Amino acid sequence: MVRTVILGRFQPFHCGHAGLVNAALLHAGSDEVMIAIGSSTAEASMRNPWSAQEREAMIRAWAVDACSEGDVSRLTYCHINDINDPPAWVEHASGVHGEGDLLTSDEDTAALYEASGWTVVRVPLEARRDREGWRVRETARMLSTVGNDDAVRTVLGPNVPAAVIEWMLEHDALYRLSLLHEGAVVG
Repeated sequence: MVRTVILGRFQPFHCGHAGLVNAALLHAGSDEVMIAIGSSTAEASMRNPWSAQEREAMIRAWAVDACSEGDVSRLTYCHINDINDPPAWVEHASGVHGEGDLLTSDEDTAALYEASGWTVVRVPLEARRDREGWRVRETARMLSTVGNDDAVRTVLGPNVPAAVIEWMLEHDALYRLSLLHEGAVVG
């Protein structure tokens, strides 16, 4: 059995992340896929607006909606705190997510793990411009005080899975973005 590890902050979980999870499920065959949620103890900010528990809940909502029961049962989760020390990162993170193959679309992460002897599976970036985390968060921030759920679904829909949008709406997880932004509250 070889675990496949996906590492990310998932702030929020978007369609690019969904593509990574799907690629990991395919790569893993019938084996486990470990979704390692980084920045797990980061203080709330525009870069890190949602807690690790909230991000895991978003991913689980997507998985139940988009994956087979068998695939959902192969997904496992862990939370990794930041140490802000790239050379020591792999050893630190491996102690939490365990050994396996790393599946990533991030070249810096791939290089760190390869230098530590890991097997790295590279997945090409798709729609990177639209699915960069900061861009998705800024779009969500602009919608955070709109008060129109259909508008949120329409604007975020091309880049954020529907189940994640619904989770954010049901848990009022967008409004806080208006409070985290530096400067005046939007709206």
